[in-house]
Amino acid sequence: MTVHKAQLGRFFEDFRTGDVFQHPFGRTISDTDCSWFTLLTCNTNQFHFNAHLAQQNPISNGRILVNSGFTIALVLGLSVIDMSQNAVANLGMTNLSLTHPVYVGDTIYAESICTGTRASTSRPGFGIVSMNTRGLNQDGDEILSWGRSVMLPSRESGEGQDYFPVAKSGPLALDD
Repeated sequence: MTVHKAQLGRFFEDFRTGDVFQHPFGRTISDTDCSWFTLLTCNTNQFHFNAHLAQQNPISNGRILVNSGFTIALVLGLSVIDMSQNAVANLGMTNLSLTHPVYVGDTIYAESICTGTRASTSRPGFGIVSMNTRGLNQDGDEILSWGRSVMLPSRESGEGQDYFPVAKSGPLALDD
């Protein structure tokens, strides 16, 4: 019997400059997502939650615009599984561009390219991975992009590994 240990994400040595990661999940934005996030963050711009007023916005073509803060957070979240699941720190984001409006009902996807790697000079066993990430809507329109860098452990560091608890009742076994 083979036990496949709990592991999610990549470690520093898994990244190569030029590798592209098409992140596996897409997420359709609902009216509730947009309204709740907008109100939770005290954003009073009614184009995010007032359908009547949104009809007057020349950008939205009568549709509710998704709060850009939500869009940024969603694309970042979609990229985590491939780029920063095991990160111990986000180090920076640069050159954020919002390039296409996002509307309630759009489905968002994300992809990233590794733009560089280097060993950390301050933390042995860790490395810095740089990437560019972009979000796409269901039609393939680029909705936003940015550069980001994260600090990731190497496998030899042991960080983020062997966290699954040992069952007090012993290992799983096939019934006789």
